[in-house]
Amino acid sequence: MTQTFQHWGLSFGAAWGLATIAGILLIALPLMLGVAMIIYADRKIWAAMALRRGPNVVGPFGLLQSFADGLKVFLQETIVPSAANKGLFLIAPIITFTVALMAWAVIPFNSGAILADINVGLLYILAISSLGVYGVVIAGWASNSKYPFFSAMRAAAQMISYEVSIGFILICVVLWAGTFNLNGIVLAQKGHVFGFINGFVANPLLFPLWVMFLISGMAETARAPFDLTEAESELVAGYQTEYSSMAFALYWLGEYANVLLMCALNAVLFWGGYLPPLDIPILYLVPGFVWLLLKILFFFFIFSWVKATVPRYRYDQLMRLGWKVFLPLSLFFVFLISGYLMATGHFA
Repeated sequence: MTQTFQHWGLSFGAAWGLATIAGILLIALPLMLGVAMIIYADRKIWAAMALRRGPNVVGPFGLLQSFADGLKVFLQETIVPSAANKGLFLIAPIITFTVALMAWAVIPFNSGAILADINVGLLYILAISSLGVYGVVIAGWASNSKYPFFSAMRAAAQMISYEVSIGFILICVVLWAGTFNLNGIVLAQKGHVFGFINGFVANPLLFPLWVMFLISGMAETARAPFDLTEAESELVAGYQTEYSSMAFALYWLGEYANVLLMCALNAVLFWGGYLPPLDIPILYLVPGFVWLLLKILFFFFIFSWVKATVPRYRYDQLMRLGWKVFLPLSLFFVFLISGYLMATGHFA
């Protein structure tokens, strides 16, 4: 009898492990393909706004350009500076890339289509995103070069500064939805405004928070106009200056995976996630993951649009916006929204 239970336990453990790995690959592989294509789309959008052609040689319409670039960096030699801390130098990009993928575990792609449907999904996102600072700081310090180190300090200060206001914004979303579960937050947005608009963004009290979240997301991922970590005029190319080959590519992929994550969080927290824009039965015939994908692409277009058109901030302007504008505003909205919800009996 004991052997039977042991055999059953081993079989169950093996099946659970295979199912978990399959679920991870089902998210990670399309995400990597999506990152490759989104880099191509990013370059095409910039080119169109500057009246240029962009990638158009490798493959039809230049669609294989990202894969050609990936092959190029794969074949290059990995150069480690002689004075660098070799262990930390090589593990830093792995940390950044891994953390960028881990956050996708709690993103709901459809009703029930989620790798880890945990009750504290939003807290998990905050915890994982804050770990990204370590990959940046370790890279700057381990390079043993002053410019990457300066860039790493800038990046750490920038990410921590905007995480504070993001945290207060998320408190408001949680108060209104009544849950930390991302799937629950999506469902709370069904018919939220006038009984047929899906999304917190149409709520007058939550719309300003979405605007702040969108801008803070750009700063959190160091996208233009907040790319002070890669300010070429004073820092060469940022904390990854000393990196080459696949180590550099991991930072590249991790950056775009984080950008896509921010686009997904905009969609999930404020725009109804996998729900259609309007609570109309015929719109539910379109699969939920299609709606989520369209919203992610819409926000990515905004990210690229801003990068192509808005000049870079000075560092003092970046810090002033985070600490003197977004932090007081987000804190004010926490009091405003919690007071409104208590006055209307939302917590009853």
